[in-house]
Amino acid sequence: MFGAAGWLINWWATRNGYPTPSLPLSSLLTIAAVVAVTLVFGFRVRRWRSGNRNRVLNPILAARTVVLAQATAYAGALTTGWHVGILADQLILVGVRSNLGPVWGSLALIAGGIVMIGTGLIVESFCKLPPDDEAGSGTSRESGEGEYA
Repeated sequence: MFGAAGWLINWWATRNGYPTPSLPLSSLLTIAAVVAVTLVFGFRVRRWRSGNRNRVLNPILAARTVVLAQATAYAGALTTGWHVGILADQLILVGVRSNLGPVWGSLALIAGGIVMIGTGLIVESFCKLPPDDEAGSGTSRESGEGEYA
């Protein structure tokens, strides 16, 4: 869906004299910062889940980590889809343009979006408790899936 929207808006913008509606390459720094913060919080939860429980895990930190991981994955999907759509339209114009900046920029932002998706999914998995963990004993689980830490 985001790819189709990116393609359509880019098609309209480039045919009407507007610049390519893509993020600047400096946004890769923001992507790197979001990925780093997500990993830092994720490793804190993972360390606790792996048995290093000399301190109590703050449940608000765990909940925020899950939400941050999910938001990172969704933002990565949006970024990737949008720039795949832009790339699809820009590849058609390669023969008539001498400037390949939008193509390389789209490829770089697609790679950044894929890293965000992977980071979000991995950190979200860090926050899941195994189904047989003692922390959740006393509750009945019919689905057999783990819960969030």
